[in-house]
Amino acid sequence: MDVNSQTLDIRDAADAVEALRAANARRTPLAVAGAGSKKQLGRHAPQSQTISTKALTGVTLYEPEELVLSARAGTPLREIEDLLDANNQQLAFEPVDYAQLFGGATRSATIGGVVAVNASGPRRVKAGAARDHLLGFHCVTGRGEIVKSGGRVMKNVTGYDLSKLVCGSFGTLALLTEVTLKVLPKAETERTLLVVGLDEEKSLAQLRGASGTPNEVSSFAMLPAGAGPLQIDANVAALRVEGPEISVATRCEALMAELRDSGAQFEVLQPSESAAFWKSLRDAAPIAARSGQIWRISVAPTDGFMVVEALRRAGAPIIAHYYDWVGGLVWICLEPAPDAHASAVRGAVDARGGHATLIRASEDTRARVDVFHPQPAPLAALTRRVKDSFDPAHVLERGRMRAEF
Repeated sequence: MDVNSQTLDIRDAADAVEALRAANARRTPLAVAGAGSKKQLGRHAPQSQTISTKALTGVTLYEPEELVLSARAGTPLREIEDLLDANNQQLAFEPVDYAQLFGGATRSATIGGVVAVNASGPRRVKAGAARDHLLGFHCVTGRGEIVKSGGRVMKNVTGYDLSKLVCGSFGTLALLTEVTLKVLPKAETERTLLVVGLDEEKSLAQLRGASGTPNEVSSFAMLPAGAGPLQIDANVAALRVEGPEISVATRCEALMAELRDSGAQFEVLQPSESAAFWKSLRDAAPIAARSGQIWRISVAPTDGFMVVEALRRAGAPIIAHYYDWVGGLVWICLEPAPDAHASAVRGAVDARGGHATLIRASEDTRARVDVFHPQPAPLAALTRRVKDSFDPAHVLERGRMRAEF
């Protein structure tokens, strides 16, 4: 490996140690990349060199009976998904594919990148996020030290649960070399119940009402009229039900019985239509083709509609939006502005106690605007101490999450 080249292709942990120790000695900032499918996520902060994990590939362990899989960080996600699919299993947290948002080839992500950004889709409300499925990992810290954390079973956690720190850190703490994940069986079938024709606020109320029933809905979304793959000229609340065929049919009937008094109409998406629908929502397809700036807002399910209404009152030029996670996750596309309307978005979110992330904007905008939600002073100080502990010279992804480090 040539540590003087612009791109450092690592083959193993020893290569990563060499690269990071050389970077520390020279105080050279490094980017971390697998397939590069997420390079437009986060602040625009160009680095002097890039560590590439493209050669760090291969599934090192797969025990279908034990529901566990380990793979090197550069392993293409599609290879893992295809392997699991052949055994009727899946990554239940449904990792987002950012190809529609940023362009590029679909299914091009690596498993290390998925973990690094905590990429989690519509089933998160039932199955949990990527970090909840990360059993363990191997990494090299910004100090150039090899660390192993966790194990191959959920109960094998001693000391600090470092998985919760590394997953979602965007490569700013350590370079992942191998991850171990919990996998789950695929459902026998799925259907999606569409509740059609209510106004936006009442549609979201239907989602919250359904979440409190014993019908085990696995995903909850709401699309305003004309949005998304359905192209229905009315608001739609969508409820995904998964499991054995007889159970799915029974639960869909039960949901319709409970929601019938709303005055809405009902439609049911059959398995293939249902799977395509949720894949579309997972990848932000209802707004990805729009030309504006895109924010991802996370608040309590009761507050998603109120945040959108606050933006409307503030005059924010909304192009399109939709809701996931029972209404608590808002994907919203706004007309471009130099500041990406950050003051209006953050003001609306702060009033409800959530956070907003600027997902898509120009490099210039992402260099000026805080992409990730500003932290309260005590949390910001803790974040700084964690960064300093893993990467005291700030050589890993300097400035990608916070301008100051």
